[in-house]
Order: sequence, then C-alpha cells, then structure tokens
Amino acid sequence: MNRFDSLIIGEVARDTNVDYDGATVQAIGGAVYYSGFAAANIGHKIAVLPKADMALAELEGAFSKAPNATVYPLPSTHSFVTKNVYHTPDRERRTSTVDSVIDPYRTEEVPAIDAAIWHLAGLVGGDIPDAMIPFAAERAMVAIDVQCMLRWVENGGMVYHDWAAKREMLPYVRFLKTDAAEAEILTGLTDRAEAAKVLYGWGAKEILITHNTEVLVYDGKEIYTCPIKARNLSGRTGRGDTTFACYINERLTEDIPTALRTATALVSLKMETPGPYMGTRADLDAYIKEFY
Repeated sequence: MNRFDSLIIGEVARDTNVDYDGATVQAIGGAVYYSGFAAANIGHKIAVLPKADMALAELEGAFSKAPNATVYPLPSTHSFVTKNVYHTPDRERRTSTVDSVIDPYRTEEVPAIDAAIWHLAGLVGGDIPDAMIPFAAERAMVAIDVQCMLRWVENGGMVYHDWAAKREMLPYVRFLKTDAAEAEILTGLTDRAEAAKVLYGWGAKEILITHNTEVLVYDGKEIYTCPIKARNLSGRTGRGDTTFACYINERLTEDIPTALRTATALVSLKMETPGPYMGTRADLDAYIKEFY
C-alpha cells in the first residue's frame, strides 16, 4: 500500500470571485484544492479525497498540475458552489453566498488510505461531521482547519457560530488551524497568543493561527511567529490552506521554527500570483534565501 505524507479530506468548490475593483474570475477552489497543490508541489506525497458533483475526469484534472497528488474522488448529489465578493484591496473583508453544498462525508465511505496525517479541510459546518475526528485519530495524526466547524450556510449566506463540540473534539487534534477571527470566536480573545494558549489547554497539541501580518504557532511551550512578506496580494484566496498544508507536512521532518518559516515563505510567494501554488521546491528555496 502507498504511504502518503497526508490525506486531505474536503470538497472541491466551484468559485466565483469578485475583486474589490469588480474584476470577476470563475475557478475551481476549496481548501482541498489549495492545500493539495501547496503540499504536493513542494515535494510531499499527498492523497486527496475530494467530493463534488463532477465527472471523475474533471476531478482528476483539477489536480493534474500537482503530480505528487493522488486523487480518490467521492460522488456527491451537488457540488459546493459559492460566490465571494471582496470589499478591500487586502481581501480581508468579503461577502460570501452559497448556492449548494455537498453531501456530508461519512466514515464508512473513506477508503483505507495510509497517511501520516489526515487533514480535515471542509468548507462549512456539516461537511465533515464531528464523528470523523475520532475516526481519523484512530488512523493518523489529525489536522483540522476549524473553518469547517464554524462557518454555516444560512439563507444562502455564510455565518459563523462557535463549535459546540470543541472541548470534546480538540483532544483528538494534533494540528489545529484558525485565523485570527476564528480564534476569537472559539475563545473570546482578540490576543492571538492568548487564544492559542486557551486552545492548547482544551486539548489541541499544536495550534497555528494565521493573520495578514504573520503566522503564529504554539505548542504548549513557546509562541513562535514568522512575518508574511508578500509583495502583492493578488493571490490572497487560499492563504490559510496553503500555510497549513505546508506547515503540517513539513513538520513530519522539521522542527517548528523551520516548518513555520517554510510555510510562511510559501504563502507569501503564493499570494503574489492568483490560484494555487504552481511553483516548485526550488522556487520556494530561492524565495526563502532572498526574503527570509
């Protein structure tokens, strides 16, 4: 059986992105998409378990430029279809509407895939039920992007609610990713370092919090930070996915400061070009040498 560095579980989305200046782009998206490219194109062996109402060839084709990614598609009655309208040049403020969502993942439909990390990368609440977390923890280290537990579709729009089962589920989580706003929803704290400490206290072993200025990691012992140095923000979509996927896969062989620097450099480089990361490890290494 193939051994993968990580298995990424999450739906492929059909996105319409409208920039603050009115420029409109239709594209494939989703956390699994940006995460898969980020990890695979810097050399990690990745399995992706996307779910969508798409033909097999279309799903496999979505990852054709990430040769280290192996696709295990699952069918769904509908795809996740969304529209994101960005209100500011830094893309920190957006309005999202959702036309349709996928059928939730079920533990019994997940194939036997041998991976060091299971990366749960859904897009909204209900995609990945809480029961998937202990199921995953029996098979690998669990990494979860908490957006799929906080963002909910209501009346065609996205709203945020606290994660009711957070204290029950966080002890199963090896790597937890939030952004600054999500960390505040979970903990009530605006101080990212203090929020990370609370999340660690609730059971998550290693917490990564993204912000538009830096990425922060806490492991229960020390707060680590690394600055984002992107020269433009044209590729802002997929920032958190790129950061987290790179970080957790690098952590298989590197210490926290090294993995954090690599992940922050990768997302800085990726944000300078729209779409998922299409560069190589050599491109990343050159960027690190120049800017970090």
